[in-house]
Amino acid sequence: MNIKELFKFAFAYCGIVIGAGFATGQEIMQFFTNNGMASFISIILSVLIMTFIFRQIAKVGYIYDVESHELTLNKLFGNVVGRILDYSLVFFMFVTSFIMLAGGGSNLNESFGLPTWMGTIVLIVLVSITLMLDFDKIINLLGIATPILLIMVTVMSIYAFSTADMSISEGATYADSTVPPWNIWWIDAVVYAGLMFGVGYSFITIMGSDTRLYDVVKDGSLLGGLFVLILLLLLNGSLLLNMDAAVTKDVPALVVADAVHPWFGSIYSIIIIILIYNTVVALMYAVLVRFTDFKSKSYVTLMIILMVVAFFLTRIGFVTLINIFYPLYGYLGIIIAIGYFVLWIRKKVQRSPYYDNTEDEE
Repeated sequence: MNIKELFKFAFAYCGIVIGAGFATGQEIMQFFTNNGMASFISIILSVLIMTFIFRQIAKVGYIYDVESHELTLNKLFGNVVGRILDYSLVFFMFVTSFIMLAGGGSNLNESFGLPTWMGTIVLIVLVSITLMLDFDKIINLLGIATPILLIMVTVMSIYAFSTADMSISEGATYADSTVPPWNIWWIDAVVYAGLMFGVGYSFITIMGSDTRLYDVVKDGSLLGGLFVLILLLLLNGSLLLNMDAAVTKDVPALVVADAVHPWFGSIYSIIIIILIYNTVVALMYAVLVRFTDFKSKSYVTLMIILMVVAFFLTRIGFVTLINIFYPLYGYLGIIIAIGYFVLWIRKKVQRSPYYDNTEDEE
């Protein structure tokens, strides 16, 4: 076992969840924290589902040595349904992009006082410029930011637990039961896991394909899931301890970070922006090259159109956008997850053709 490759895989896996459904804290508030004390068991259930399905996704990516998610969707669901899911994923990748742009604008507003619309424009301009550059350089930035964020979340969570003025159960009384999509802890857990499948499906598939060792794919998925579980539990507990203030914020994680020290909160805010910036570039790039050739005239034209549309959609508001689109994205991810669960059952009941290239494993 190559330990370096194992941790590289696990950190990349963790980075997907951190970038799209964790860093600002709003995603956790929407799906978990506002369920009160039940949020902890909800997180455990959600991460168990995520870890299991993402492990299957990575293994299939490894076996087929794919360059995109299209082949695996067609194999699982057939060409017609696979095509529908393919286009649905592309649509929601764009939706996630402008939701994260809205989150970046809210972050800049709460951290530095910049008007939300202006912060969004700054990010859109930076993303647009970057989309005309070498995409590999952006991936390196994402890799640098993720471990730093892991350390910072751990530090601020420990601080919150050691200096809290109220207990977690007292913080739970501030929970707003109207916020979670279903307000049923186990359904919210499943929908959140589905959201992560939708966001991370393409990347995890390719990551499994690019990994040299099959053991790294299997064990790295488990280790990454453990990291996600620890971080979600820590930040959820920290938010409950600061629930009286966090419940009113678009970026509630900043309440926890600012409590450590104002400069700590400023650094955390910058890290969030870097993660949002990188994730939006990755998602928008995937959408653009799905329909156009890189740097072609149609590529530039489509990019401009999408960015203009994204800006006006971000005016709806970050929290509102999450409430509307994230649950829908979660349902799409659940459909994909069901396909992989059926695949796993087939593999256990009878030898599945999708796994013929590997030795039997658990």
